[in-house]
Amino acid sequence: MNKFIGQTVKEIKKTDSEILFICESGDRFIMYHSQDCCEWVSIDDISGDLNDLIGSPILKFEERTSGEPQEGQEVDKYLTFTWTFYTIATVKGYVDIRWYGESNGYYSESVDFEEVKQDRKWYEQQCELLK
Repeated sequence: MNKFIGQTVKEIKKTDSEILFICESGDRFIMYHSQDCCEWVSIDDISGDLNDLIGSPILKFEERTSGEPQEGQEVDKYLTFTWTFYTIATVKGYVDIRWYGESNGYYSESVDFEEVKQDRKWYEQQCELLK
């Protein structure tokens, strides 16, 4: 998301399935997955210190996905899976956030990164961090 690049994050709130970035400008951005029936998506790992993203402008925001198994990962032939990787960087350092999603193949395993719009109640209903 181009609008996130250049923002200075002042606070980060995190659960196992959501990360909320609150910026000095007042803008808020959320990384989440809107859970549905037969799929599971959550944060698998964070490499680096989220505090390195606070207080300096965001210089890099990159998303990558993979459907390839990680080393040592057992694959269930009845499920599909997606790894989603985010790299976010400031001059203080960078963070890699790895999400893992699996489903029966019919439902989405994607991660969303969106600006939180003040006039949309949907976010408050879907996202624990905004309640």
